[in-house]
This record gives sequence, structure tokens and C-alpha cells, in this order.
Amino acid sequence: MSAPISSRRGTKVVAVAALGLSLLATGLVSNSSASAATQTQIAYLSASSANTWLQASRVQMDKVAKVYGMKITEFDAQFKPGEQAKQIQDIIASGKYKGIIIASVDGAGIIPSLQAAIAKGIKVGILNQVVGTALDTAKPQFAGPSVVVMVPPKVSGERIGKLTLAACKGKTTCKVVYFYGIKGIPLDNAIKQGFDATIASNPGIKIVAEGEGKYGGPDVAQKGMQDILASTPSFDVVVGADQSIQGVVLALTDANKLGAKLIGFGGSKAAINGIKSGVWFADLFGAPGTEGKLVMRGMADAIRSGKVTGGIDPGSKMRDNGLVTAANVARFTPEWNG
Repeated sequence: MSAPISSRRGTKVVAVAALGLSLLATGLVSNSSASAATQTQIAYLSASSANTWLQASRVQMDKVAKVYGMKITEFDAQFKPGEQAKQIQDIIASGKYKGIIIASVDGAGIIPSLQAAIAKGIKVGILNQVVGTALDTAKPQFAGPSVVVMVPPKVSGERIGKLTLAACKGKTTCKVVYFYGIKGIPLDNAIKQGFDATIASNPGIKIVAEGEGKYGGPDVAQKGMQDILASTPSFDVVVGADQSIQGVVLALTDANKLGAKLIGFGGSKAAINGIKSGVWFADLFGAPGTEGKLVMRGMADAIRSGKVTGGIDPGSKMRDNGLVTAANVARFTPEWNG
């Protein structure tokens, strides 16, 4: 699913930010000693280099890598299933990389390739995406990963469902337009599973149309929403990733139909500003910068000392379970633009 990072003075910082405490304060090497060290090569397998959430994670990964004297080389899967298995083969064959950090496209399907890398002594870190079949845990799902950093996507779906229940409260019938990121990938399957299970408690909620935003810029969702308006002009709520909701806003503005309750997930600057302005109803907060810091620090610890950090769920530390509304939006500081 699945984040440009700065904090604003005078703004209450989200509790998850505590996970990204000063590197020097936690006993890491100094910048000067790291710069003098021989660089250790880390391969970063991004699900999509164009994805703005993962770009935000990468920014913070690079900052941590610099402190440790490490260099990250990015491999772009462009959301293509099977691409990362080929990339891992090339990484192993090169013999130059000490670690792999992966935001997986293939879910459990990439496990044999990662096991092959681990067998060659390459440390593995998993970022943001499920690598396994369990959708509700951040724990490693096979032997070997040194660190896993992610909010379980089924849990995210459940939380988005709770926001939808709030948006539909008091309505006998509540018509929902649901935007997938990429329909059919493990991340989106898990989010939708949690979402469906949660909204089932209100039989009046009906999904009347579905779209797909592709986790890129707003253009794809804008066109998708335009098509939905032509076939399904009546709806009460629109749900989707922050990038999708930005496109939805553009489409609804052009059609002079703003008024539906818009629910995003991602915690982007666009979402926080949208809630403050009243255009968005709510959002599920995310912290891609913090995720990037945590996975890179876990990777560095694994390479330097063999430490196994295990699973980290940043969402478990968030204020109000990450459910952002007009009532608490001032307490959240976004870690990416959207």
C-alpha cells in the first residue's frame, strides 16, 4: 500500500515518531566515522520507484545508510509480478551486496528467492508489504529475515472500515465508492478483506462502484472517478489511498459534486490538509519515513552485529490507532506529500 519527511515546530508529534529517535542518541556510529568507512552495498527492491509513499521511505533510508557508511542501490519492479525474483538472482550473482531490503510485489511468492539470498549470507529486510500468507501480523513469516517493518494490511483495512462506519452513521442506506490501489495484489487483497469484514456490521453500507488508483499520482483515479460519475452518480462515501482521493477531489470538483465524505489512507500532507479544510472526512495515518528509518537501522544492525530485530508494527504506537478526523487532525504531522 504502503510515505519527504519533516516535522513542524509547535505541532504535537504523532507517537509513532518516537520510533525514529535520533540515531546518534541510540549509540550509532558518528557521521564522520561512517564517511571514512568503506561503503557497504545494500540492494533496495522497490515495488515501484514511482510510488510516492516508497519514495518517502527511501529518503529516510538514505539518511540512516549515510550514518552507517552504507550505500543503497534501488531496483524498480514497477509493480510487475515476477520481476523481483529476477532482480534477486542478479543481486546474488553480483556478489557485491551485503543486504536486501524489499517492498514486495509478489507476497509469499518471493520467499524462495529471498531464502536463496539468505543462504548466500545476504541479510534480508522486509518493508511495508506482506511476505507470507498471514495478513494481520508484522512478524516474519519464514526463517531468515533480520527485520520486518510494516503495518499489517488487514488491520489497516479494518481501521478504514471503522472510519467508513463513522461516515455512514445514521444513514439507513450508505452508498460507498471503493478505490483499490492495484486490484489483485496481496496488499490490496488484505486491505479489502479487513475493510469488508468491518463494514459488514452495518448492512446498510453498500459498495456501489469500484475504481483503481494504481498508487501513482492522482491522474488515474481522477479518470476512474469521472467514469464512475457517468455510471453511478449517487454515492455518499468514497474510500481509497491518499493518491486516489486526491484524484477523486479533482474529478468531483470539475463535476461540481463535492459533498461526499472522502476517506483516505496514508496520512499524507494532502490528507491532513484536506481534513483541516473540511474537504476530506477522515484518513488512516501512515508513517513511511519512520518505516524507512526502522528497516534501515534493522538492516545495519544485522550486518554489523548479526542482530535479528524481528517484526515491527509502527501502527501499534500511533495516537488514536491512526484514525484521523477533524477532531484530532491537529495532532498529526504528515511524513510525505501524497
